[in-house]
Amino acid sequence: MRWVIVVLVFVAYFSCSENKSNLYQVPENVHLLIAGDSTKVWKIAKRYNGKTRMNMGDCFLSYRQTFKSDGTVFDNNEENYDCGPSLRGSWAVLKDSLGYSNIRISSPQIGEIFGMEKDYKDFKIFYVSADSLHISFLHDQFGQRRRISDYLVREDVSVSDRNFHF
Repeated sequence: MRWVIVVLVFVAYFSCSENKSNLYQVPENVHLLIAGDSTKVWKIAKRYNGKTRMNMGDCFLSYRQTFKSDGTVFDNNEENYDCGPSLRGSWAVLKDSLGYSNIRISSPQIGEIFGMEKDYKDFKIFYVSADSLHISFLHDQFGQRRRISDYLVREDVSVSDRNFHF
């Protein structure tokens, strides 16, 4: 019986440990890919709440996020009717304690917009190229913590099924 417990503990430990070889390694030029030579504007191609694709209402369709090579970031929410305040802040690419690369957006507005105490929010990078950016973040919503995944594309890229509704 003792050996069974030892084997179970051994299997559980190695089954639950992170496989670092599967981590997405951002390219060395990640800052250039995100912000371009000076400025790059991104739009949401599609968004998932957990595994469920979200409807793309007017605010999502008109949303643009601008990353600048000087480390500043802002969006256009306040330019669109009833879409909330715009976020202005700074951005940087950082690795977390598990080795994942994140875009960290820092701003005094973060706490109010995301309903949290911190003045920064980390967005895990799953993929980045000159044309697309897949990021994900945790969001507390209706008493539950959910993973939101955004698939962003450059503003000038056409996306056929972007105006998605159930």
